Amino acid sequence: MSTVADIESPRLRLSDLARIASVGLRTRRMRAALSALGIAIGVAAIVAVLGLSSSSQAGLLAEIDKLGTNLLTVQNGQTLFGQTAELPLAAPGMISRIGPVQQVQYTGSTSANVYRSPLIPSVNTNALSVQAASLGLPATVGATVATGDYLNAATAREPVAVLGYAAAQRLGIDRLYPRERIWLGGMWFYLAGILNSATLAPEVDSSVLVGFPAAKRYLHFDGHPTTIYVRSVTSQTAAVQTVLAATANPQAPNEVQVSQPSAALTARAEAQGALNSLFLGLGAVSLLVGAVGVGNIMLIGVLEPPPEIGLRRALGATKRNIRTQFLSEAILLALIGGAAGVSAGVASTAVYALTKHWQVSIPTTAWAGGLAAALLIGALAGLLPAIRAARMSPTEALRTV
Repeated sequence: MSTVADIESPRLRLSDLARIASVGLRTRRMRAALSALGIAIGVAAIVAVLGLSSSSQAGLLAEIDKLGTNLLTVQNGQTLFGQTAELPLAAPGMISRIGPVQQVQYTGSTSANVYRSPLIPSVNTNALSVQAASLGLPATVGATVATGDYLNAATAREPVAVLGYAAAQRLGIDRLYPRERIWLGGMWFYLAGILNSATLAPEVDSSVLVGFPAAKRYLHFDGHPTTIYVRSVTSQTAAVQTVLAATANPQAPNEVQVSQPSAALTARAEAQGALNSLFLGLGAVSLLVGAVGVGNIMLIGVLEPPPEIGLRRALGATKRNIRTQFLSEAILLALIGGAAGVSAGVASTAVYALTKHWQVSIPTTAWAGGLAAALLIGALAGLLPAIRAARMSPTEALRTV
């Protein structure tokens, strides 16, 4: 006499389960493709958002490491009465006497405006500032000369200017022609060169730089520095930062602002992740839509059962076999969509990162989390249809034969 264990249907092998689970996908290709598309879009959005954020942060941090974290800036603050304070004329010299300090360069703000020509209306300043600059400024702030030359001991005394990266763009100057001039402070200044972008000193990018002697002679500049750039021994940067204010202005150190540009940029790189939640939410919505699509196609498979479901039940397949088949089909559908989404997200991240000259960085949590979310979505979406299919009687499943 046979026992229940003897007549119970054996467990399906993984290869057989995959083949049976793919039957529904192969017979309903268009529905399956559209359902998988929702999963793919959601996973691609998640992978792309995390990948682009990681690549952007990696690129910015690599740039900071290349430029160095030992740059400090000293700026004039405000007095107790809210007025703009002045740094002493001797401030750069006093700062240079600090032991670990290696380089000291500085700029001073003037009241002059700059235009492409005297025909430009005076209100169209393009938010450009005219700064008196010391001769070693580019090397200290990490800027290079894109074209032409920087100021030297001779040109710093004459009506000669150098454009920052953004200033050149706003003035519509991308190259230098012989005797190229700009209208600065009510007179013509010749252009000596154009700088590349200064990542650690963005204020230099939007400035037109002239020599201190020329600023005093032609622009009525008083000679007081407004920003001092200090390079120190990297291991002593924090110690130097604590004494800079008192050294720059011993009589009123509270009127001096000291900052570390690299720290601000690092904080900005970390803050970029705060915006990711919005885009991850959009990806989650797409995943939800994909889950509804998967659940819909699996439910249709129950309401319009293929004849082989009834045949399998009639031939001895258990409810567990049918439940496993439907659940596996839903998971396989979600896995296909998840894999396609991961591929699309990685490809879009790589293309964009390479165009920006960033290091391509795809966090493991991005693609692994995307696949895991797709599998979970597929399992949840296929659970109810799988249970309903398992409860269906063989005669009901065979009614369409």
